[in-house]
Amino acid sequence: MHEILIVEDNEGLRDILAEALSLPGYSITACGSAEEAFEKIKESDFDVVITDLKLPEADGIAVLEAAKNGNPNTDVIVATAFGSVDRAVDAMRKGAADFITKPFSVSQIRMQVAKLLESRGIKKENEYLKAVIREVTVGASGRIKEILAMAEKVAVSDATVLITGESGTGKELIAARIHEKSSRKNNAFIKVNCAALAPGVLESELFGHEKGAFTDAFNSKKGRFEMADNGTLFLDEIGDLPIALQVKLLRVLQEKSFERVGGEKTIKADVRIIAATNRELKSLVREGKFREDLYYRLNVININMPPLRERKEDIPVLIEHFIAKYSGYNRHKTSGIDKPALEIMMSYGYPGNIRELENIIQRMMVMCSGKLIKTDDIPFEIKGASSEKGKKGLSGRVSDFEKRQIIDALNRAKGNKIKAAELLNVKKSTFLEKLKKYGLNKKGTK
Repeated sequence: MHEILIVEDNEGLRDILAEALSLPGYSITACGSAEEAFEKIKESDFDVVITDLKLPEADGIAVLEAAKNGNPNTDVIVATAFGSVDRAVDAMRKGAADFITKPFSVSQIRMQVAKLLESRGIKKENEYLKAVIREVTVGASGRIKEILAMAEKVAVSDATVLITGESGTGKELIAARIHEKSSRKNNAFIKVNCAALAPGVLESELFGHEKGAFTDAFNSKKGRFEMADNGTLFLDEIGDLPIALQVKLLRVLQEKSFERVGGEKTIKADVRIIAATNRELKSLVREGKFREDLYYRLNVININMPPLRERKEDIPVLIEHFIAKYSGYNRHKTSGIDKPALEIMMSYGYPGNIRELENIIQRMMVMCSGKLIKTDDIPFEIKGASSEKGKKGLSGRVSDFEKRQIIDALNRAKGNKIKAAELLNVKKSTFLEKLKKYGLNKKGTK
């Protein structure tokens, strides 16, 4: 939710502004004086402040200074009468993000606020990128070093990249690494999860929409392709992209152009595409669920991320990294892990890969009462799985792996057994037999 503060002493104009900006995703606070604004700024962290330059008691410059002192990242729009433009320019020198001259239209103020919020979104993406880029370089295994070397080579070109691998293996981090090492690094790195949004919403997110294109389309909106112009667009879970949108994406890859939803104007965008999936796209192509021409357009360069169980030598390094990352979670400042505990952690299979390891470390640091994580701090299910693994032969380990794959498919299919069987590319009858074998007959088994 975007927090917006309106500071305007004219009650009628204040009400008009508040109504104009009462849009989905916006939370509006309005007041009539600088003194009231100072109190509101102390109470809340606003994304955008819109203030009249001329106010009773103190002027808009004082509101600007209070807002920036409270949160330097707050964007301030100064509203001014036509004859006071020089003062508005002075306000911008003091940190205002923009100014608007009275009289102004509702569409003008909406557009300026939307533009500032979009810019804030890109800044947050880039801050995230800098925060996570370190994690992908953590590792001692030969395979991860090969992948990092490949990412460096790939980065210098604009070739489309397809990153494959199980969930939680760090596909997004590799995409971020490629962007950070490319000539596009000073521009946006935009992420879209193709599995997280309904088809209609996803189309609008990717390509934008024009005002009135559908219900609640109060304004025109840029899509992620426009936002990523001259930068990188990361399409996660590309295997879940609906067929209709696959056609539109193929055109963008071929022509670097598209139209917004409800629009006729062709928009050009210079975007580098990196896609990722934990699904077998070739199988989806055979089943008619993924376009073959799009598959080959995306799979110019393929990077496969190995599961954590295949790069065990990285586990101690990753544990050390996550302990450092979350240090300070408890009073004793956990600083490491003792040898017996590490041996147990090394023997676990990590079906959730690096993401699961990170969550486990966070949990143990909360529960740890000393400076070192010990066996007593390890969750029971981890110790139990590691103990059982030591007792099992090859066939037992294969069964464990098969069971984990079935559970993962059921979770991804939200308990739908037919869809889970399709995800694993097995016959329904075979899948039902496996469910019975492993005692997973209940719908939505975790």
